[in-house]
Amino acid sequence: MQAKQIREKYLQFFANQGHKVLPSAPLMPENDPTVLFTTAGMHPLVPYLLGEKHPMGRRICNSQKCIRTSDIDEVGDATHLTFFEMLGNWSLGDYFKKEAIEWSYEFLTKDLNIPLEKLAFTVFEGEEGIPKEVESFEIWQGLGVPKTRIAYLGREDNWWGPAGQTGPCGPDTEMFYWTGTDPAPAIFDPSDKKLALNAPHSDAGGWVEIWNDVFMQYNKTAQGNFVELAQKNVDTGLGLERVTAILQGKNNVYDTELFQPIIENVKILMTNAKSNPNDKMSNEERIRAERIIADHIKAAVFILAEGLAPSNIGRGYILRRLIRRTVRYGKLLGIEKNFTPEVAKIVVEMYADVYPELKQNQDFIFSELSKEEERFLDCLEKGIKFFEKLPSGQISGKAAFDLYQNYGFPLEMIQELVKEQNRSVDEGEFQKEMIRHQELSRTASAGQFKSGLADNSEQTTKYHTATHLMLAALREVLGDSVQQKGSNITAERIRFDFNLDRKMTAEEIKKVEDLVNEKIQANLPVVCQEMEVAQAKEQGAVGVFGHKYADRVRVYTVGSQENVCSKEICAGPHVGRTGLLGVFKITKEEASSAGVRRVKAILEKE
Repeated sequence: MQAKQIREKYLQFFANQGHKVLPSAPLMPENDPTVLFTTAGMHPLVPYLLGEKHPMGRRICNSQKCIRTSDIDEVGDATHLTFFEMLGNWSLGDYFKKEAIEWSYEFLTKDLNIPLEKLAFTVFEGEEGIPKEVESFEIWQGLGVPKTRIAYLGREDNWWGPAGQTGPCGPDTEMFYWTGTDPAPAIFDPSDKKLALNAPHSDAGGWVEIWNDVFMQYNKTAQGNFVELAQKNVDTGLGLERVTAILQGKNNVYDTELFQPIIENVKILMTNAKSNPNDKMSNEERIRAERIIADHIKAAVFILAEGLAPSNIGRGYILRRLIRRTVRYGKLLGIEKNFTPEVAKIVVEMYADVYPELKQNQDFIFSELSKEEERFLDCLEKGIKFFEKLPSGQISGKAAFDLYQNYGFPLEMIQELVKEQNRSVDEGEFQKEMIRHQELSRTASAGQFKSGLADNSEQTTKYHTATHLMLAALREVLGDSVQQKGSNITAERIRFDFNLDRKMTAEEIKKVEDLVNEKIQANLPVVCQEMEVAQAKEQGAVGVFGHKYADRVRVYTVGSQENVCSKEICAGPHVGRTGLLGVFKITKEEASSAGVRRVKAILEKE
């Protein structure tokens, strides 16, 4: 079964169960301080999981495009990816465990025709203050799953959240597929109540997780107690790439049609190259390099399609890193320069029917890839000069890591350079520097997600409303072409990116401040309405119309019908009147990336 069929079957299955099908949300979340990129389908739904009413109802589903970079160094193995699609269905205070589990089972065994003999399931074993998930266990058993294929596991394996110190959380149940050639073994022995040696998450391997149903049942309080939520939600995730590989009998995601056309193009470029990479690389190294190029180019294409350009900060830095890793692995394979746009064309062709924004923005995508590839090749030349100035003898791990971090040299390239000069490199020290860097990166990633669902405080809500006022003021001062390019809103400040190809003047900044404060002092009402996208557009609501919105949206209007100050498509939440905000002040205006400026602002007490 092809990936496209799986995606369509999934969405149709849940549409038949009363779910509204949503378009994929952007990879760059709006008004979400928790992540640089959308890493799961639940991120765009945070306000609704907290109780806001979704304009499309209480049952929704979609195929969400996602970017995850925390395991970027693992990309190229059987399962790790930077860009992937997550199929998900959600209940926003509607159905709960029984329906979610039964539908998961039905879709796997009937629509995808996976035999029960190839499946196993895990549920939460409970702990002090939280009961054992007997209900989920009994639901699976009632569907015909033998006790030997259901295991109780702890918090590390079968619990989700909260994202921060407090907030929504709950048990989950995970579904696993047996990839071994032998008949699937038992994962649990009911007679002595012990896990089998080859149970899911054990070192033995064989079982691969394919689906996860999360039951947001509790709210964790500041005192550490778990209180039943008034609105209980279901949040699920089924990886499209992984389930495609399983259904096609592949032992890795890269052997499916989601990657093979890209990899075949890379092989053609290698064939046309002047140098022969097989002289320098093992077959395993070559395969890994091909996979990294395919994954990173795909991720870069989808990010670029949303208008982001490479830079040295935030999302732009991650994009730059993806492109430069692609180029250096291409160089290791002997591929000639300016190859990234050629590979990108394959990605656009593969996904244009599902994600039309790729075709619509292909000129920008190809141009930015070409420019960044050229910049990096120049950087490589500077790295060679840095290398040639190093003292004779063994290259220190610190110097090698500087070549890796600052000039983009992979260890393989450094090893080639030292070999040519009959020198050596301290690989042990290099690996220590790499581990330290990875730990810092993971800590930063975790910090990005620290506030999560819990960060919906009164002060954050005020800043959210102030952001709407600021965008309206920016458009009045700088022109209607100004659009939001990203934002990060916390309880301490606003960070807001918008398109502008020059620095704002001091007079313009002051004018924006004055306009926002005028609206605050006027104590204008903030009103939410649900309407069709076409109606929102007709009324002049601000939003990037096209692929990103569902059929019905929420529109927040600041001001009266006769005197509208701001009208934006937004999930909320917002204050009821602007007079609650305080005094608005811009603290900084700076460049964010090419053609994008960044404003930081705060609200002070009167």
